[in-house]
Amino acid sequence: MSDRVLLDTDVVIDHLRGQPDAVNYIAALTAVPFTSVIVVGELYAGVRDGSERNRLVSFLAGLTVISLDAATAVEGGLIRRSYGKSHGVGFNDAMIAATAKLSALTLVTLNRKHFPMLTDVLVPYQKA
Repeated sequence: MSDRVLLDTDVVIDHLRGQPDAVNYIAALTAVPFTSVIVVGELYAGVRDGSERNRLVSFLAGLTVISLDAATAVEGGLIRRSYGKSHGVGFNDAMIAATAKLSALTLVTLNRKHFPMLTDVLVPYQKA
């Protein structure tokens, strides 16, 4: 298992909710995982104030967050243009995919279908 991974929003949410498969997967990583600044924005868009937000802040402190730069914006825009209509790839997923691709990271997500442009995708567990 490669530890050079970029965590997608769904896996982080499951981890924060204590979903055992997500907790076990992340605990087994031997290197600090990465995530995208886009994922951080998605997480904060849905977080409740109080203990839930505190757990999020604490968890994110243990990740390396990759910011967008011009090259990532260009790649993400091209991904969105190529896959938006044909595969329903949204802007956020295009930017997350571009981040994983340009950073040479394995994307860890539960939504493989959102990332048809990537070959290096790991779905670490299935939801019941």
